[in-house]
Amino acid sequence: MSPMVIHKTFEDFLLFLYVHISRADSLYDPKEMDVIQEKMNGLYPSKIDFDKKLYITLREYKDFDKSKLQELFKDTLKQFRTSKDKEKILADLADIVSADGKVQTAETNALAALKQTIDLYL
Repeated sequence: MSPMVIHKTFEDFLLFLYVHISRADSLYDPKEMDVIQEKMNGLYPSKIDFDKKLYITLREYKDFDKSKLQELFKDTLKQFRTSKDKEKILADLADIVSADGKVQTAETNALAALKQTIDLYL
């Protein structure tokens, strides 16, 4: 079986992860979207249309089979395994989770699961 990797760049995968963590509590929070857009500044050149890129990623996430998320995370992290800064990635995810001022149990659980996966495969 071939690996499940749907992103051409690690940056696009990170944006997908950011959207995933923002949706962990099943709520749409504008403050979390604002933090994601701030994080995008460090991922992409300024000539990228951030609003369009985020919208496309939100749609991609909405349409993705959530039962396959763990497989996607594992395979993509293995594919892009390099000297990526794990601590920065985890800090960015934590920033997004806490952007709305309240951290739900579902968000804490999602963050812990991602940390474990990132530690294993990146």
